Amino acid sequence: MKRKLIFVPVLVGIAVLFAASFTIAEDKEGPMTGTWTCQAHGGSQGDTPFTLILQQTGEKVEGSVDSPLGGTQISSGTFKDNTLEIHIDAGDTNYVLTAKFEKGALSGTWGNENDKGTWEGKKGAAGSQ
Repeated sequence: MKRKLIFVPVLVGIAVLFAASFTIAEDKEGPMTGTWTCQAHGGSQGDTPFTLILQQTGEKVEGSVDSPLGGTQISSGTFKDNTLEIHIDAGDTNYVLTAKFEKGALSGTWGNENDKGTWEGKKGAAGSQ
């Protein structure tokens, strides 16, 4: 009987450690977190540099975009299956940016109802976030 009493607290302890490690893993920042230097191509504005400042938690991506045309918060964003999707509400129009994440860089398309093009981005050096 004494052996069973020792076994129960050990199982409870293992379960608590497992649950704690799972929670920590979910809170870990994802690969999108950081400052991204980007370039948009095409559309009525031609080539345009912009910066994404992103914070990823799980599949959720939040942050902002800044360009010579202005800056705004990202309305919503996700990162799953190595694909980033960002929605930006820019007042009278909404933009959607999608990109594949490969070899530490992003490359994809952007667009709205009137304009579209391609874009790419690279994360800034450590400490530039």
